[in-house]
Amino acid sequence: AGSFQEAGGIQQAYNLNFPLPAVPASCARCPAWSAFSVSSPAVVLETLKQAGAGAEGRPEAVVVQLYEARGSTVTAWLQTSLPVKEEMLCDLLERPAARGHLPLEQRGLRLSFTPFLVLSVLLVLSH
Repeated sequence: AGSFQEAGGIQQAYNLNFPLPAVPASCARCPAWSAFSVSSPAVVLETLKQAGAGAEGRPEAVVVQLYEARGSTVTAWLQTSLPVKEEMLCDLLERPAARGHLPLEQRGLRLSFTPFLVLSVLLVLSH
């Protein structure tokens, strides 16, 4: 019911086309764990990958690509449980953007989106 934003159509499409596989737990009481979370339902975490050559040869880096999917202007918080020592916006070739480093705050990384904007975030992980 309602608009595609209210109905959660994007999330339902991802659930249909990319179902999460069930993996048996090693114990009955294993704690729940998530590597990433995004605070806004308007923002989709589309890709997580190891950084390529554009990341200045940083093998310990990953790139997270997110996009605003509802045609809105929104601020979202990207949280991760990974050990991050440096974070910055990058372009689609994974080169650090002119805006430089992002401050890691208590709630995570604060990201500002305009309608349908794609953002790439380069995360350098601690060893």
